[in-house]
Amino acid sequence: MSVIALLSVAPVIEESMASDVADAVEALDEFPVSYETNPMGTVIEADDTETLFTAAQAAHDAVDADRVSTVLKIDDKRARDTTAQEKVNAVEETLGRPARGDSLSPTEGSKTKTVKNDE
Repeated sequence: MSVIALLSVAPVIEESMASDVADAVEALDEFPVSYETNPMGTVIEADDTETLFTAAQAAHDAVDADRVSTVLKIDDKRARDTTAQEKVNAVEETLGRPARGDSLSPTEGSKTKTVKNDE
């Protein structure tokens, strides 16, 4: 797959958006795309931009609200095929570790990492 995008579709409402976001994510199942949902959006991989745009439009249309906010950020790497996982792997290889930090959860209280400089 050569087109990777970050899609965020959400109704503009005060209460929980989980049901509406689930409808948008479920709409992607009708298309030949792979995707992974995270707290800030859904990463989608498709073979071409036409498929990507069609799937994103379906996700947008799946949210039944008076006002819907949709953001689509596209990485169309045309020189060679790459996957989202390959991009993460490259960062992790450079870091020499997984590209994850400690999880911060409001229910667990504030966590802070202290870095000591031995200079």
